[in-house]
Amino acid sequence: MHQFLFPCRPLSRRTLLTSHLLLQLGLLGATLLWLVSRTPWLAATDWPRAWPALVLGGGAWLLAAVALRLLAELWLLPHHLAKRTNASAVVTRSFERRPAVHDTETAWTSQAYHPEVDDSVLGRARVTRPAEPPKPQRRTSEPTLDLTGNHPAEAPSRREPRL
Repeated sequence: MHQFLFPCRPLSRRTLLTSHLLLQLGLLGATLLWLVSRTPWLAATDWPRAWPALVLGGGAWLLAAVALRLLAELWLLPHHLAKRTNASAVVTRSFERRPAVHDTETAWTSQAYHPEVDDSVLGRARVTRPAEPPKPQRRTSEPTLDLTGNHPAEAPSRREPRL
């Protein structure tokens, strides 16, 4: 039942709306044929005897039309949900409205504080030699698996695609 109501690949919106329109028109046509055949114009009866059946038929048509509309809306539910979960509909707060914990005047929390920077907390640097200057990069047509950089670059193969 879950797959019937919420399918993984629902029918297109145009297909659902077209089938809904055709079903509603078919229901209206069948109801009109049923009602016209019970009027005094086509049946051997008068209006005081015919009106209860006509009102009952009209009410049944209205109930069936509303039920068909609700069923169509249920089948269109995946399309309605897809519109609501669009990524462009995400609203974020501006940077100015975010709580500033470091500022006591604009802090949203009651425990605004300034962090104390102490040299004993940072410790000693582990780097003992300065960084080497970057090596000039070779211009090759494609990357190689040579991690040491000692071998010359391979010539590009004619069978491999070029970007």
